[in-house]
Amino acid sequence: MAPSATSPPPDEDPAILTLRKTLTSESEPLARRFRALFSLKHLACQSSLPAIQAIAAAFTSPSALLKHELAYCLGQTRDLATVPYLRAVLENKDEDAMVRHESAEALGAIGDLGSLELLRELRDQKEEVKEVRETCEIAVARIEWENSVKGRKEKLRQSDFASIDPAPPGALLEKRETVEALEKKLLDTELPLFLRYRAMFSLRDLASPPDLPTAVPAVRALAKGFTDPSALFRHEIAFVFGQLSHPASIPALSAALGNLDEASMVRHEAAEALGSLGEEEGVEDILKRFLGDEDQVVRDSVVVALDMAEFEKGGEVEYALIPENATA
Repeated sequence: MAPSATSPPPDEDPAILTLRKTLTSESEPLARRFRALFSLKHLACQSSLPAIQAIAAAFTSPSALLKHELAYCLGQTRDLATVPYLRAVLENKDEDAMVRHESAEALGAIGDLGSLELLRELRDQKEEVKEVRETCEIAVARIEWENSVKGRKEKLRQSDFASIDPAPPGALLEKRETVEALEKKLLDTELPLFLRYRAMFSLRDLASPPDLPTAVPAVRALAKGFTDPSALFRHEIAFVFGQLSHPASIPALSAALGNLDEASMVRHEAAEALGSLGEEEGVEDILKRFLGDEDQVVRDSVVVALDMAEFEKGGEVEYALIPENATA
């Protein structure tokens, strides 16, 4: 059972208390709660236990979108103090599958050896939700890779992205793999998901910075991943496009968001990725068309994405509430 995160300690930092109040208040606009969350993530990544507890306290929210983002942020801290909260969410079969998947992915990002037994158990349960099963498969592979002799010896290229990803990019080779070779691995459904994810993140790194000669070909190769039978895989493609914020990804993201038969976890990620491209002409108009979408997760994602688009146009340094201004 996860430790209680509902009652903050009385001596907690006033800025964290203010951010916690915003994050956990169901009367606050969702976009403002997201900004509070990313402020707390910044503090939690500096090993602030009160910030970690503040993030975990919001798992009581009815919003699947918010809870999935909480799990992501906790995973990015790589702090073992987050593990009890994440395990409690993952083990709760009544929780939304999107939230449970993100909790499993977060445990993989943390590299928690103590969670391997649970992750393997859920990976191997045929009655488990497919997206959760697949995420557990990748999380197990990531933890095993990270703790293996081979994994520790691998040299990786320096990435432009500071995120802890579900899988690392491919190992540094004497001759860099081509976009074509990586695309072949990306789309090969016979390969383990972990290896396909490694190809995915290698392609991401070949698309940054955006003026690299490999950037547009890599984006086009990644876009082909939207045809994959796995919703989890398709959602990760959209996430990568959100990291890249490359204009060449807009047509594929727009198609994914506009496909009403697509899984909500894919459509929501496509919406948020478009939000990161808010400065590009026509993107806000695309997003606004889905403000009344039938899917709550998609509607909420569009609200957050439009707020992100405003942030991109406004030239703000970081998508967050600055703690000292959190009461403004």
